[in-house]
Amino acid sequence: MEVTSARRRNSVRHCAWCGRTLPEDGQYGRRRQYCAQTCRQRAYERRSAVQRGGLPEDAVVLSATEIADLQDRLYLLRCAAEDIATAAADGASPAELHAMASELAGTANGLERLR
Repeated sequence: MEVTSARRRNSVRHCAWCGRTLPEDGQYGRRRQYCAQTCRQRAYERRSAVQRGGLPEDAVVLSATEIADLQDRLYLLRCAAEDIATAAADGASPAELHAMASELAGTANGLERLR
């Protein structure tokens, strides 16, 4: 049991609203879900809007701007993957492919945050 709780304490946690890494918690009390009061407030507003709109509890509500931003980031991810495939077919060196794959990983990492 001690190993599981130690592992849970040492795991990196992210804000339930914006996805930023949360600071380390103390040993007592509830674990933080949000990095700041503003994130907590935005999450509350979304939950309230979902309840008023009759949407399912697990619904994801995005504004038109957020959807456009998400589509742009997905497009960048696809382009980076296509670039790697083209470079590999053209006989790029392992160093070039490694650099391109690192860029792809960075693009995917940025895509993990929806907000």
